[in-house]
Amino acid sequence: MTTGKLLRAAIIGTGSIAKSHLAAYEAHPSDVTVVAAADVDETRVAGFATGAIKPYTDLSTLLAEQKPDLVSVCTPPSLHVGQTVQALNAGAWVWCEKPPCLSLAGYDEMTAAESDGGPYAGFVFQHRFGSAVEHFRGLLAAGELGRPLVAHCQTTWFRDAAYYAVPWRGEWETEGGGPAMGHGIHQIDLLLHLLGEWTEVSAMAGRLVHDVRTEDVSTALVRFESGALATVVNSVLSPDEVSRIRIDCADATVELTHLYGYGNDDWTYSPAPHVQDVERVQKWRAPAADMDSSHAAQLAHVLAAVQAGERPPCSGADGRRALGFVAALYKSAFTGRTVHAGEITSEDPFHTAMNGGGRR
Repeated sequence: MTTGKLLRAAIIGTGSIAKSHLAAYEAHPSDVTVVAAADVDETRVAGFATGAIKPYTDLSTLLAEQKPDLVSVCTPPSLHVGQTVQALNAGAWVWCEKPPCLSLAGYDEMTAAESDGGPYAGFVFQHRFGSAVEHFRGLLAAGELGRPLVAHCQTTWFRDAAYYAVPWRGEWETEGGGPAMGHGIHQIDLLLHLLGEWTEVSAMAGRLVHDVRTEDVSTALVRFESGALATVVNSVLSPDEVSRIRIDCADATVELTHLYGYGNDDWTYSPAPHVQDVERVQKWRAPAADMDSSHAAQLAHVLAAVQAGERPPCSGADGRRALGFVAALYKSAFTGRTVHAGEITSEDPFHTAMNGGGRR
């Protein structure tokens, strides 16, 4: 994508995920350049900010001096709302890491700071972006695979005690939740992107291994508006790590198996026994042009939106959907009852905290 104006970007928070953002910007050199980075750790930001990237330890100073067009927020989740609002108020668009924030109330606070025509705040859900998922969505929309019936969404990863030694992890007040919030939200967002709106969820959550406040495993049963039923499993207790989405349609089973990102070869299409048309099945194969899911793939859409003054994907109501589902999952798990879409309003305790304000 070449749009004419060279956008100026800044990265806030220079931990490990910031490297993915920097690589994404570097993949679009004709459209954007990173001019600054900020981190409270002076040594860390100095090591990150090489070349023409100017290091800062204060966000306010960075925004005032550099006036970036776009800001990547790569800090811990508890900082996302304040830093996103600050950047928006300074006139910068925002591309914020997942999870968007600690609660639906926080999300609504961020979107309230947006302006018509921008700046807007968008969120990183890079698994939506890639040639294979675009191809699959096209097949679903055309009815080529038949009606979606049954789905499975799985994020079963492994994290040890050292991972949770980082002070903000495993705490409701600073991480917002366990694997459903911090790990599985990517696959959850992709599932919703593929199957559309859900109507009800029944869930369980447990703390089986780790000495943390949040859960370390959760399971959920979901009904979609289409009538399709799904299971959602999130874990940080699983030695054999995998990320998986499987959707059984009337005419085919489609399965995506990967870990942190996918290409065309990670998708398989299995026709139902009654589908005998070889040419039809061949059309299901993903296109030869293979764009992996990645930060760089999503950033192309973000940059185009900034240039056009339009809302980017994974923002506003679209970006809120996965967070709303996770809130409903937690509410169901902690209340022991089915939660229906739309019931978590601003008066609901699960609107202001994913654990409903309790210690759990």
